[in-house]
Amino acid sequence: MGKPTTTEKQAPAERKQKFETSSHIEVKRLYTPQEVTGLDWERVLGYPGEFPYTRGVYPTMYRGRLWTMRQYAGYGTAAESNRRFRYLLEQGQTGLSVAFDLPTQIGYDSDHPQARGEVGRVGVAIDSLEDMERLFDGIPLDQVSTSMTINATAAILLALYVAAGKRQGVEPRKLSGTIQNDILKEYIARGTYIYPPRAALRLVTDIIAYSSQELPGWNSISISGYHIREAGSNAVQEVAFTLANALTYVQAAVDRGLRIDEFAPRLSFFFNAHSNFFEEVAKFRAARRLWARLIEERYRPKDKRSTLLRFHAQTAGSTLTAQQPDVNLVRTSLEALAAVLGGCQSLHCNAKDEALGLPAEDAALLALRTQQVIAHESGVADTVDPLGGSYFVESLTEEIELRAREYLERIEGMGGMLTAVEKGYVQREIQQAAFEHQEAVESGDRVVVGVNRYPVEEETSVPALQLNPQSEQEQVERLGRVRQRRDARKVQAALAQIEEAARGSDNLLPLLLEAVEACATVGEISDALRRVFGEYKETVVV
Repeated sequence: MGKPTTTEKQAPAERKQKFETSSHIEVKRLYTPQEVTGLDWERVLGYPGEFPYTRGVYPTMYRGRLWTMRQYAGYGTAAESNRRFRYLLEQGQTGLSVAFDLPTQIGYDSDHPQARGEVGRVGVAIDSLEDMERLFDGIPLDQVSTSMTINATAAILLALYVAAGKRQGVEPRKLSGTIQNDILKEYIARGTYIYPPRAALRLVTDIIAYSSQELPGWNSISISGYHIREAGSNAVQEVAFTLANALTYVQAAVDRGLRIDEFAPRLSFFFNAHSNFFEEVAKFRAARRLWARLIEERYRPKDKRSTLLRFHAQTAGSTLTAQQPDVNLVRTSLEALAAVLGGCQSLHCNAKDEALGLPAEDAALLALRTQQVIAHESGVADTVDPLGGSYFVESLTEEIELRAREYLERIEGMGGMLTAVEKGYVQREIQQAAFEHQEAVESGDRVVVGVNRYPVEEETSVPALQLNPQSEQEQVERLGRVRQRRDARKVQAALAQIEEAARGSDNLLPLLLEAVEACATVGEISDALRRVFGEYKETVVV
C-alpha cells in the first residue's frame, strides 16, 4: 500500500490486534484495487446469468422476480399447521415450507412408545395420507410451491405429497417444490437418520431418478449447509462440506445410469445466513461459482442449467438469543439482507422468539414483514449483485472459494465424503470450529449483544406459543381410526412388496406411492425398510 500518510501515523490504536471473519480469514484495515489486481474479471466475475454465475444465476435476478418468501412452519396436528399456512399465505407469503415433528422425521408413528411426548412438538405430525390431505386442505397444490424439510423418511413423505396432489386432482407433473432429501448431513450434523449411510444413499438416488422422470417441476434434493453451520462449522466449512455432499449425490446418480443433464438442473441447495455480513455475501457468491466450476470440470454438461447453484437461505437460528429477544429482529434483518445481496432464490427469516420456542403468530408475521420490507422498501432488489466489484467482497469471495477447494481435495484424498464421514473427519472439523467459537464468546473476543456484553437486569418477557395439550392424544386417536377403516390385507401386501424390492435394486418410489395410497403409515413403511437395511448406530467421534 506504500508509505503511511501523516494521518495514518497519527491514527489511534485499533480496537483489536487482529480482525478476522468466522472462518479466520484476516480482515485488512483497507481494501484497494491491489487486493484484486490478479483477478481475471471476465473469468471470476462475468455477468449475471452467465458462467460461473458469481453475480447470480439469472440475468435480471430480482428485477424480474423477487425471491420466494418461504416461511418455515408446522406444529401440532395437520389441521393446526394448515391454519398457520393459510394465514401466512393470506399475509403475502409466496411459498410453503413444512416442518415435521421428530417422530415423522425418524420413521415412528404417533402411537409408537418412542414418540410419546414428541408428537407435534417441533413440527407437524404426519402419519398417513389423511394427515397429508388435511395439511394442505384448501391449498391447491398446482398453485403453490412447497418445501419439505425431511430426510430419512423423505421418500415416504414425497409419496404422500404426490398422493395428496392426486386426491386434489393435480397431476404429479404439475407439482412444484423441494424435498430436502440430504441424508449425509444428518450423520454429520443433525442426527435424524434411520438407516446406515450406504442404504440411505440408495433412497436418495431413488428419489432423484424418480423425480427426473415423473416430477419435472420438483427439486429432488436440497443439499443443506444450514444444519452443518448450526452444528458449529464456519463459513468455509459450510461451503466445502455442502458441496462435498452434493458431489457424492451427483456421482451416485451418474453411477445409477442417469445423465448429468437429466437431473442436475433440479438440484437445489440450502444455506445458512449467518451474522458476519460481508463474509456471508461472499460465501454465497463463492459457493455458486465453485459449484459451476466443479460440475463443468467433472461432467461437461450440455445443458448450462446443470451448473447452476440455486439456493434457499434461512437466517441463523444459532445466533438468536433468549436474552433481549427483541434484538433478534436486528440480527435476522441483517442476515436476511446478506442472503438477498448474495442472490438467494428463496428465504426464510426466523422469528424473534425462536430461541424460546415455536414462533407465535405475531412473531412469524413480523419475520415475513422483514422480508417484505427488504424486497419493497430497501432498493437492494433493483439492481443485480450491488456489492459486485467491491474490493473487500471480491477478495473474500476468492479466499472462501480457495479454502473450500482445499477441503474438497482433502476429502477426495480420503476416498470421498462417505469415507470422510465414516472416519469422523468432518464431524471433528465441525466440533473444533464450534469449540473455537464458544471459546471466543466466553473470553469476550466475540461479542454477543445482551449475552457477554450489554446485559440488562430485567429481561423483556415474550409470550410463547402454547401447544394444545390434547393434540398428541387426538393425533393418536385419528391414527387408530385410519387403521380401522383401511383394507389391512392391501396394506400388508404393499409392505411386503416394499420389503422385497428393498433387497434388490428397483426404484422404491412407485411401491411407496402404492403403499401410502393404501393408507400404510410412515412408521409401518419405515419398519419394512428397517427389516432390510437395519439401523445406523452413531460412531462416537473424539
